[in-house]
Amino acid sequence: MSESNHGKIPPVAYLNDEFLKSPDARALRILSEYIEPAARLRRFNVRDTIVFFGSARSFPQEITEAKLDELKKITDDTAEHKLALTSAEQAVRLSRYYHDAVELSRRITEWSKGLTGQHHFIVCSGGSGGMMEAANRGASLARGKTIGLNIQLPLEQEVNPYVSREMIFNFHYFFMRKFWFVYLAKALIVFPGGFGTMDELFEVLTLIQTKMPRKTMPVVLFGTEFWDDIINFEAFVKWGVVARQDLDIFFKTDSVDEAFAYVTARLEKLYLSDKGLEEMKLT
Repeated sequence: MSESNHGKIPPVAYLNDEFLKSPDARALRILSEYIEPAARLRRFNVRDTIVFFGSARSFPQEITEAKLDELKKITDDTAEHKLALTSAEQAVRLSRYYHDAVELSRRITEWSKGLTGQHHFIVCSGGSGGMMEAANRGASLARGKTIGLNIQLPLEQEVNPYVSREMIFNFHYFFMRKFWFVYLAKALIVFPGGFGTMDELFEVLTLIQTKMPRKTMPVVLFGTEFWDDIINFEAFVKWGVVARQDLDIFFKTDSVDEAFAYVTARLEKLYLSDKGLEEMKLT
């Protein structure tokens, strides 16, 4: 054996960290974010999800109200303090949606657990805080499984404590995370949120508009005041870039009762009725 062949034998390629983290192995990394979740979801018999989107910056009402009360006790007329008060008041206003997301998720999970047959709808979120935490928390209160599709960010995103331990998924690629949001989803519930929420919402609306998923996916926009303030959907129609019937893709409401009734009625018709099951066989 020549001198150059002496030394430690390199690992096989699939155990070679240097290779696996290189640009050449990007396709393998992408594929792993498809295969591993698919295998785990299949192992736990997860076939149907109800996805909750919403801001990570929404907190429970008791936290936001305590912060506001603390600021109000401070005697300070500076512009900085006034800005902090305004921000705290807005946080209290937003926090009502945290409670609504908890309650809606809890009720949906209890309803799903009472179903017989092959369909059981599991609450899925992005796995972090805010509205995502609220969705997982509600499902946990109902003692149901609940999924968190976490994403690695420059400022590390922590998984909230309410995600079922075996249902925590961690992604590097946003597009693979989005794939898993949509692939098993049978309904989408969108609470107030920022750029990330808008990105996810409009991608799903585009998929439904262009009939890319063969399934029908009910969409709820929760928080009429927020959505009417943030997005003028009627302007899309006015300018002729969206058809009037495309606005029927989603249902807006401020009511947990209305959202629950809409989602469960649509799911019962689409996936639980004899007609719905027959139509699914034909697609």
